[in-house]
Amino acid sequence: MTRLVDTHCHLDFADFDIDREDVIKRASEAGVKYIINVASSIEGSRKSVGLADKYDPIYASVGIHPHDAKEANDSAFSELKELAKNKKVVAIGEVGLDYYRNLSPRDTQQETFRKFIALAKETRLPLIIHCREAKEDLLRILKEETASPVNGVVHCFPSDKELLKAVLDMGLYVSFTCNITFKNALGLRQMVKDYMPIDKLLLETDAPFLAPEGFRGKRNEPSYLTYLTEELARLKGITVEDIARVTSWNSKKLFAIGEAVGPDDTSGNSAIVYPIRKSLYINITNRCTDDCVFCVRNATDYVMGYNLRLEEEPTAKEVIDAVGDPSRYDEIVFCGYGEPTLRLDCVIEVAKALKAKGAKIRLTTNGHGNLIHKRPIVGDLAGLIDRVSVSLNATSSETYNRICRPSFGPRTFDEIKKFIIECREKLPEVEVTCVEMEGVDIKECERLVTGELKVKFRPRRYNVVG
Repeated sequence: MTRLVDTHCHLDFADFDIDREDVIKRASEAGVKYIINVASSIEGSRKSVGLADKYDPIYASVGIHPHDAKEANDSAFSELKELAKNKKVVAIGEVGLDYYRNLSPRDTQQETFRKFIALAKETRLPLIIHCREAKEDLLRILKEETASPVNGVVHCFPSDKELLKAVLDMGLYVSFTCNITFKNALGLRQMVKDYMPIDKLLLETDAPFLAPEGFRGKRNEPSYLTYLTEELARLKGITVEDIARVTSWNSKKLFAIGEAVGPDDTSGNSAIVYPIRKSLYINITNRCTDDCVFCVRNATDYVMGYNLRLEEEPTAKEVIDAVGDPSRYDEIVFCGYGEPTLRLDCVIEVAKALKAKGAKIRLTTNGHGNLIHKRPIVGDLAGLIDRVSVSLNATSSETYNRICRPSFGPRTFDEIKKFIIECREKLPEVEVTCVEMEGVDIKECERLVTGELKVKFRPRRYNVVG
């Protein structure tokens, strides 16, 4: 069963008094394994901790909503600090700024928010941040108060690309609610599709508020998280299982909830093979002849919820056994957490075995294969590789050396271009990718690839797999 985490709901509200246990049961039946009950007042914090103590799937946060910031006196903070010691309290929140309704004075909201940031640092708990029509002050306070590290999530995120970039640059997570399913949420959906990195994504219902399209005007509840998951999967072009796996792992990283996620979705063991969408990726090495400034390996061992840090490189037989029946997938992809052509013999042996079973095979490479083996290698791949994807990421040797930092030095860029031309001549399908990042002219990359190299071009957003 798909496992989900609702990182923000309010089961302590009176809306759930008549059927709270049924709501929790329905959530479990829908695959929602954990729920964070988010407090919005002192009394709500007490109730939130009480629910967490009573129900195994529920965890709690403690905090005071900015609407009630004027009530956040010294006595309240003292009690919240004590409540935060409960082992099932995993966050401080929801706290922040709300200038839409201004139920507490703005200066009071700001002062209270600063105190909650200090409490989060003291308790070493992440923040659950509320922001409505208060972007400038929120960002200013976060920048001023978080010089020392503080983790957290901005919940119920609005359609605001500037705010999204700013909070992601601070290392914060972002959560979306079922309002992403609303018919009029076109801008929000487009922002999520184009700009939201999945490694910072969390799920929430904000129940009882913001029920999904088809239930509008009715009470929301954690079981409806499935509607949000399906919409996010559609927007990102991945599966519901992919969304569930990655967001569950993100929840564990931020809130320390649940188990580590591995290739079988139940352990933290390193993955030799790992499915994403309808493709199966093969992880045969963590070694690479590039040291790209944007490489995810510099930040984490996990990609799309899978641990790709190998304890030792697998044998060809281990890879073949791990793949099993390749007909279950649209394609088998040599990719992983390093450069596959460093293990050319393994690639060839595995590809031969899988080709004999009718597999379609793709190789994702940095194009260093000829440099690695000091000879042309594309002929060895003919008849085995149906599609090759080469990461070029630049239009000149100078730019490539700066952002990819190849071990072979300044000649690498020109050698990659030669490799691409050889692939074009000997393999059925060739594409070249460039990561969209500062300092890289994507239009110039496209002109180089389609004009000079005469192959397909695909721009690639950072942290978008595939």
